Amino acid sequence: MKETGKESKHTILILGASGFLGSAIYKELCPYFKTFGTYNTSNKSLEKNHHFFEYNFEDDDIFEILEIVKPSIIISALRGDFSKQVLLHQHLSEYIFKNDSKLIFLSSANVFDAYSKYPSYEQDKTYSNSIYGHFKIKIENMLLRLPKKRVVILRLPMVFGNQCPRILEMHQHINENKPIEIFPNLIMNVNSDNKVTQQIHYIINRNKTGIFHLGSSDLVHHDDFIKEIISTLNLETKAIFKHVYTTNDERYLAVLPKYNLLPKNLNLNSQEILNELKV
Repeated sequence: MKETGKESKHTILILGASGFLGSAIYKELCPYFKTFGTYNTSNKSLEKNHHFFEYNFEDDDIFEILEIVKPSIIISALRGDFSKQVLLHQHLSEYIFKNDSKLIFLSSANVFDAYSKYPSYEQDKTYSNSIYGHFKIKIENMLLRLPKKRVVILRLPMVFGNQCPRILEMHQHINENKPIEIFPNLIMNVNSDNKVTQQIHYIINRNKTGIFHLGSSDLVHHDDFIKEIISTLNLETKAIFKHVYTTNDERYLAVLPKYNLLPKNLNLNSQEILNELKV
């Protein structure tokens, strides 16, 4: 991935760098860029790392960190209170508008969760029935009012990895003899933490902007894929499943690219994710 001369010019600030995806992004980018991150107050292991700032977006002001770091790229990978996140992104929008900076926002396939008949593409109108989807749409709409060259919106499907919350929860449920929920009628695509970080690295390197749909090229049924993960982890003899039917018909929650295409080596299919989990 390294492209000498091109990469070191950026100073990157990752908001939520102690979380599952944030920490994976930090590990991918820090060898190539001047990279800083924020960590949640409950994560004390990063206290002595001078590239990390303790930050609780529900209480703390982001401007102090922005003044210290002066990032050319801000990556928003936070989780937590929705209304406080909206307020934070208003502040980030002000900063982006006044400074020569770019914001990369991790959004979600849930901005389309009210559409169930087809997969969704970059220029489709967002429409959601969920609180989570509404919140992501609100931030997306705010960012789309900024100059186009200053914003990247990454719409992600379910992202898996050995340390992802979903897989840790599966282990926990199996240990506690609790059923794992699967949705037989849900058709989706997926991604992995390794591939998402490579895709973000490419987008930064090539100075890309706009909306990207970062999902696998193939579509999978939720129940089949979760069962395949369980099998890959050699846990099938211990797992109990609870089938959840939210509708009688099959419904799609998949984000596919049509306009902002990535190179072939950055595309993936669901089998590659399963292969990564074997490692």
